[in-house]
Amino acid sequence: MKEAVVRARVEPSLKEEAETVFECLGISTTEAIRMFLTQVKMRRGLPFAVEIPSDSDILRSATARQAALDTCYDD
Repeated sequence: MKEAVVRARVEPSLKEEAETVFECLGISTTEAIRMFLTQVKMRRGLPFAVEIPSDSDILRSATARQAALDTCYDD
């Protein structure tokens, strides 16, 4: 039974961009959060590396993110 409520304050632009990606994936923000928490439980930690990225990593990530967003609007 789903009883717990998770609340978080985030920048509106971050929320909007994430929701655009979730929409492309066919999932809701709630489903994405549930998936994240399930992975944390299964892995007993974060499901991704936490590190300070290099400048080239940041550029690659931004380029990949933009390409993913662009595919949402290709239709």
